[in-house]
Amino acid sequence: MKPGHFIRSIGAVAILVASIPAASAEVATVRLARQFGISYLPLTLMQELNMLEKRAKEQGLDVKTEWLRFTGGSGMNEALLAGNLDFASGGVGPFLTIWGKTTTNLKVKGVAALNAMPLWLVSVNPNAKSLKDLGPGDKIALPTAKTSIQAITLQMAAAKMFGEKEASKFDSLTVSMGHPDAQVAMLGGKSEITGHFGSPPFQEQEMKDPRAHKIVDSFDVLGGPHTFNLVWASSKFVTANPKVTAAFIAALEDSLKLIRDEPAKAIEIWIKAENVKLNPAEAAEILKSPQNEWTTRPKRMLSYLDFMNRVGLVSAKASSEAELFFPSDAVTGPGDGAATR
Repeated sequence: MKPGHFIRSIGAVAILVASIPAASAEVATVRLARQFGISYLPLTLMQELNMLEKRAKEQGLDVKTEWLRFTGGSGMNEALLAGNLDFASGGVGPFLTIWGKTTTNLKVKGVAALNAMPLWLVSVNPNAKSLKDLGPGDKIALPTAKTSIQAITLQMAAAKMFGEKEASKFDSLTVSMGHPDAQVAMLGGKSEITGHFGSPPFQEQEMKDPRAHKIVDSFDVLGGPHTFNLVWASSKFVTANPKVTAAFIAALEDSLKLIRDEPAKAIEIWIKAENVKLNPAEAAEILKSPQNEWTTRPKRMLSYLDFMNRVGLVSAKASSEAELFFPSDAVTGPGDGAATR
C-alpha cells in the first residue's frame, strides 16, 4: 500500500473513533447489502476478499459479515428502518429520501460514496429520439419508481425540458424492475418495456443492440459528474459501533485501491462472483472509462437534494454535502471530493 493511501485510511479511522463515543461492545455480525451492476464492485471485492473482517481484526474485533441482495434502495431502507440491516447501499435518490425522513430520529447519514458514474435512459422505440417523443405506449423500467436515482434524474430531465411543474410528467410510464430483468424485458421485445434507465454494465450492453439509442444522460442533466452509489447507516449503529464503521471505511478504501491498481484482478473477481455474461475486455472498458470515478467523496449530491426540496420530495435541507455524511476524512478530506452543486 502506498503511504498516502495508508495515511488516508488511518485518518478516516481516527476521525470516526474520535468523533463518536465508543460503546462497551460492538456487533459480532455486520449485515451489509448491495444491488446489481459493476457500480457495486467495491462491495463485491470487500465480500470476496474478506476485507472488512481483516480491517476489523486490526481494531481488535472478530466480526462476521452477512451480505444481502436487493433490487433497489427502497427495499434496503425498509430493512434498515426495521433494524435488519447495518450498511445499506444504493443511489442518491433512496439515500436522500431516508436521510430527509430521519433527521429527527434515527438520523440516517452517508458513510461514504462508492463512485461517480453517468446513468443512461436507453430506448428501443425507433420513434423515441428524445423525451419529447415519449408517449403512453412507452414503458420505462428502473429500480424503483419515483424514488430511485434514475427516477429522480428522469424528473429532473423533465423539469429541465418542460418546467418544474411537469417534473412528474413521465412518472406514469415508469415500472419498478431490477436491472437484469429490465434488460431482458426491453431487449427481448415481448414485454411492454421499451426503455430502461439503468446503470453500468447494463446500459453499455444495451447500446450494442442496433435498435438501442440513448435518450437521457445523467451527466447532461446534472451538468457534470455526480455520485451514483453510496453507503449509508443509522446514527444508532455508527454510535454503537465506531470501530466497525471505521473498519468498513478502511476496507472500502482498500477495495477502491485494488480497482485502481489491479483492474484486471478486480474484474476477474467480479465476473466470477456475480456470474455475469460479460467478457473481461468489455468489463475493463467500463472500469477504465474516464467518466467512471471510483471515489469515496461525494459529487453534486446537493443538486439532487435541491431539486427534491423544490418539488416536495424531501423537506430537510443541507448547505453542504458534509451535512449528509458522518464525519470522515474519506468524505471531506483533500482530493477529488470537493462539494459540487
